[in-house]
Amino acid sequence: MKHNFLDLSKTNWGEVQQHQYDIVVLPWGAIEPHNYHLPYITDAILSSEIASKSAEQAYAQANVSAVVMPPIYLGSQNPGQWELPFCIHTSYETQKAILTDIVKSLYGQGFRKLLIINGHGGNSFKSMVRDMAVTFPNFYIISSDWYNFVPREGFFDEEIDDHAGEQETSVMMYFHPELVDLNTAGNGTPNLAKMKSIANKTGWMPRNWKETTLDTGVGNPKKSTAEKGERYVKEVVNRIAEMLIEFKEV
Repeated sequence: MKHNFLDLSKTNWGEVQQHQYDIVVLPWGAIEPHNYHLPYITDAILSSEIASKSAEQAYAQANVSAVVMPPIYLGSQNPGQWELPFCIHTSYETQKAILTDIVKSLYGQGFRKLLIINGHGGNSFKSMVRDMAVTFPNFYIISSDWYNFVPREGFFDEEIDDHAGEQETSVMMYFHPELVDLNTAGNGTPNLAKMKSIANKTGWMPRNWKETTLDTGVGNPKKSTAEKGERYVKEVVNRIAEMLIEFKEV
């Protein structure tokens, strides 16, 4: 059963004022190309869907009321990406300003707990969250990259799977098969970094996306299935729901 009061995109003031909310959940994604077969806003769609399923499960298991906000679509991009049509790069300063305004609004309304469900690899919230802890010392923020904490092994076949590959494509096929056309997908074959030290992760620098991939994907999506996506999402949602239940008691 769907509980609309848990999803701000579907609920209204009449429903909201009837409930006491424990946690605010904020999906965060990006606007960028995802190979030839996935939507530009894939990261926002998936983080939003996973947030909603997790809130539903936490409510069903432990009566946790976690409202899911509409997703933020603004992410940080690599060189070679932001030159592509309609790929939007959002600076650290802009992202921090957005998060600050959200926290300031929620704080003034009496909320004290925020969970960010991040769906974009280019986003990093750790420094922002530390800064928020200085400004709002009794406001608690957790940041979670949904695609990272459950190992891909045992769920997917491809070893290289970084962007619009088997993992993301399978999860999208589970949630929105109508938005996926594998017949048009490129192979997502990446070019190795020019520096060996960067390739073996001795150091890090942003990849130039035009030099890294021809189809904007990194990882072959051709083995993707909705069944793989469903099995993986179930484990992801289980863990996030458990975290929401624990977070309520903090």
